Amino acid sequence: MTIAPPDVTVLPADVWREREAAHEARARGLTFAHREQASRREAHPVEDFLFTYYSYKPSVLHRWHPGGAVELADAATDARAGWRWYGPGTLEGSVTVDGDGLRAERGALLANIARILRATAGRAPGFGCFGLHEWAMVYRRREHRHPVPLRLGQDVTDAVVEAHDLRCTHFDAFRFFTPEAVPRNRETPTRERQAELEQPGCLHAGMDLYKWAVKLGPLVPGELLLDAFELARDIRILDMRASPYDLADWGYEPVPIETPDGKAAYVRAQRGFAERGQAIRALLIEVAAG
Repeated sequence: MTIAPPDVTVLPADVWREREAAHEARARGLTFAHREQASRREAHPVEDFLFTYYSYKPSVLHRWHPGGAVELADAATDARAGWRWYGPGTLEGSVTVDGDGLRAERGALLANIARILRATAGRAPGFGCFGLHEWAMVYRRREHRHPVPLRLGQDVTDAVVEAHDLRCTHFDAFRFFTPEAVPRNRETPTRERQAELEQPGCLHAGMDLYKWAVKLGPLVPGELLLDAFELARDIRILDMRASPYDLADWGYEPVPIETPDGKAAYVRAQRGFAERGQAIRALLIEVAAG
C-alpha cells in the first residue's frame, strides 16, 4: 500500500469537496454586488476597483485550491486534474498542486514577492499619512480619475493638501500624484525601492496582499485568498470614504480626515487593517518561501 510522505496532508474526498463548496459560496457572496452591477453595465467607484485596478476576474476567487503539500483523494477524474500546475499525487487516484513545477518556472517572481513581504512585515507601521494619497491625485486638477464630485470642492481640497505633510510610501499610489503634488511628498517611491519603503500601516500595501496571493497561484489555500480579498475590499471602502470624493449617492459616509475627529477615526481603522494584514502577510511569506 502506498503511503503519502509525512510532510504531505491527504484530504479525503468528502472533506475537500465540502471545503471547495464552502469556498465557492463565500466567493460568490463577496463578488455578488460587482457581478450584478457588471451585468447591468453599471460602474461603481468603490466595488469595481479590485476587479479593474488588479485586473483579476471574479472567477479567480471562485476557484478553490488546497495549497501546497496537500493531496486530494479520489480527484483523478475531477476537472482540476487538468488544471495548470496540478498533477497526480503519491496515492493512487489523488491529485496535488505541482509546487516544484510552479517554483521552477516562477522562482524569480516568488522570490521577489517574499522579499517585499518580509521587508514590509519587519518594518514598524506608520499611521500619519491619513489617506492623503487620494487627495494628492486630484491636487490642482479640474479633471479627475473618478467621475465623482469633490466633497469640499477643488479650492478647499487643494488647501487641505497644502496644510498637510504628504507621507506616501507606496509607489502604486504615488505614481498617480499630480505633478504639483509630487514634490510635496516626503519620499520619492519607485518600483525599485518598493521593498525599502513599503510599510504595514499603508492601506495600499494591505490591499496588495490580494495581488500577491493571486500571483502565488494554487500554492495559496483558497481560504487565505478570500481572506486577502476581503481585507482589500474593506480597506478600499475606508480608502474612498477618506478620499476627497463625495460618495453619499453610493451610501458611504465620509471619514473627514481634514478634521481631528476624522483623523482619529482613520487611524483607528488603519491600525485594525494593519493587524489583519500582518497575519495574512505572515502566511503568504510561508507560501512564497516554500
